[in-house]
Amino acid sequence: MCHFFQSPLNKTKKLIGDAGISFTNAFVASPLCCPSRASILTGKYPHNHRVINNTIEGNCSSKAWQKSEEGQTFPALLKAYAGYQTFFAGKYLNQYGHSDAGGVEHVPPGWSYWVGLEKNSKYYNYTLSVNGKAQKHGANYSKDYLTDVLANMSLDFLQYKSNYQPFFMMVSVPAPHSPWTAAPQYQDKFNTTKAPRDPNFNIHGKDKHWLIRQAKTPMTNSSVQFLDDAFRKRWRTLLSVDDLVEKIVTRLEVRGELDNTYIFFTSDNGYHTGQFSLPLDKRQLYEFDIRVPLMVRGPNIKPNQTSQVLVANVDLGPTVLDIAGYSVNKTQMDGMSFLPIMGKMNSSSWRTDILVEYEGEGSNVSDPACPLLGPGVSECFPDCVCEDSYNNTYACVRTVAPSANLQYCEFDDNEVFVEVYNVTADPYQLTNIAKTIEQEVLEKMNRRLMMLQSCSGQSCRTPGVYDSREQGNKWVN
Repeated sequence: MCHFFQSPLNKTKKLIGDAGISFTNAFVASPLCCPSRASILTGKYPHNHRVINNTIEGNCSSKAWQKSEEGQTFPALLKAYAGYQTFFAGKYLNQYGHSDAGGVEHVPPGWSYWVGLEKNSKYYNYTLSVNGKAQKHGANYSKDYLTDVLANMSLDFLQYKSNYQPFFMMVSVPAPHSPWTAAPQYQDKFNTTKAPRDPNFNIHGKDKHWLIRQAKTPMTNSSVQFLDDAFRKRWRTLLSVDDLVEKIVTRLEVRGELDNTYIFFTSDNGYHTGQFSLPLDKRQLYEFDIRVPLMVRGPNIKPNQTSQVLVANVDLGPTVLDIAGYSVNKTQMDGMSFLPIMGKMNSSSWRTDILVEYEGEGSNVSDPACPLLGPGVSECFPDCVCEDSYNNTYACVRTVAPSANLQYCEFDDNEVFVEVYNVTADPYQLTNIAKTIEQEVLEKMNRRLMMLQSCSGQSCRTPGVYDSREQGNKWVN
């Protein structure tokens, strides 16, 4: 992901990453917005919070989710038990504000001040729920461009909040989600930028799951133009995010609050643009879809640190609660606090594996634009290359240890298809070694996967196959 920081997020990298710690092995528990955001909020893997996709039927912001999970999110615990004033602004869960989910009147518990975007990503012509009241926005840049509106509302919160209570802010910008509308002053930036031409760009994934094998290789020129254009547009939208980060950090500094505030910067999923000839989307098990940036600055975090320890989005809630003095053991969370790692702790006592899981979506009728593909597939744009199907349902153990950097995945399909990658030797995941790796390793990884797929709370934090907790070797540089 290093090439990502060449341009659009320079200020963010300087103000958060260089001023603190950057995690080079940060992952999401599921490579899709709603399940991933639910994991951030609850500290739980998808099999425990049961949000499986971006639809109400998939439990995204549903009444059932509100009843079972919403009251136990880490912001709700911060507000109820740690006396925090809390602020949310931006995209919450993709179906938030839907009439079947209580409409924009529903303000999730845990937020003292709530600015929630109705439904999915937009830059103009959207509705916000401001503490449960609808606020409609049009298409005037100076009043309505969402990234800037979120920045201004965040600055207002910092200005008017109480100085006698600790505070927590969550600013959730939709950028760089489609429709990729850049601010007017940034519309001509990155005109020559193209999607990275990594070794897996426009290559046929021959030993992979059938969904990857169906991609057309090489891609058509129009597909390549389309994904390069999307890549540029995504970068342009991030320039406004970079401005937002700068404004918030500057305001904290002016208020004398910067030195005692932790700032986290991360994302809810990766994205692919042309790898294995998949034009663009997410939902796949590969590094480009499950890996995210994670940078943190704050008290007792030395600047210019890089850590290779394995962290996941289920760890964010436990870490923030730990900062507030609330123990993860009092919760049902599956993640663990990485606060000790950012300070003095020797990381050899840290776990070496996490779970990644996804439930595929497919339509039960054929796509009229792509009739030959038959039912069971979805996201078949452009060129009838389908990015998802109902049997694109998998679970993976992602392992990062001193002696192993591995990914082991099983599909829940008729053949129980397996993909295994040695990410050290093969960072672009060109070669599936499931058929050549030692049987003993496969069996161990399979057992670990079964355990993680049924884990809950404390049992998700037990040592894995490659755990070095007994050996005491230090591997943070």
